[in-house]
Amino acid sequence: MKKIRIFYFLCVSLLCGRVLAAQLHFPEELLPLQVGQQEIEHSFFNKVRELTLSQGMHQIRVKYTDLYEVGYDDHEVIESKPFWVTVEVSEQGSYHVGFTRADTLKAAKRFAKQPQLWLTAPDGTRSPVKTLAQQLKIQTVPVPEVAPAVARPVPPVTEAVATQAIAPQPAKPDAAAMLEFWWQQASPAQKAAFLKKVQPQ
Repeated sequence: MKKIRIFYFLCVSLLCGRVLAAQLHFPEELLPLQVGQQEIEHSFFNKVRELTLSQGMHQIRVKYTDLYEVGYDDHEVIESKPFWVTVEVSEQGSYHVGFTRADTLKAAKRFAKQPQLWLTAPDGTRSPVKTLAQQLKIQTVPVPEVAPAVARPVPPVTEAVATQAIAPQPAKPDAAAMLEFWWQQASPAQKAAFLKKVQPQ
């Protein structure tokens, strides 16, 4: 009887100590920079596109970057200023941040000024993600380095939970960034030879 009681208390304490965690995925064009007060470290070839978050509300600082073709051999990079979004994690599983990619360069520039994102929950439901500017009903402005207060407060977490709130997963090297890097290193002759090689015959 004593052994059963000990086993029961062990099971209960293990279950109570578990923290709900979910994976938050970002597309290639959206780069998470910070969660609350914790900055996310990226390398040139290795961008973090997946975060592990505990249950509750999270303020995440994000930057939008996209590449658009302007002419035959000319491209323009469209970037937003870093902006804050609020994401709520209510269940375990995979969450995906998404957006509708603009068809034109002009539309992409508009999007960079006022990003419209959504969050797909593990059960498949999609809901809009509010930026700080949308919460305050003003246009996007440069955001201070410290995470601002928002209308819906984040519940306090224990120190044990705080250490588990974010664990960036190592991502595969970013192929587009690698291509851009090596393109910049190539000589004009190497660039011409490469273009000749990849163009359809």
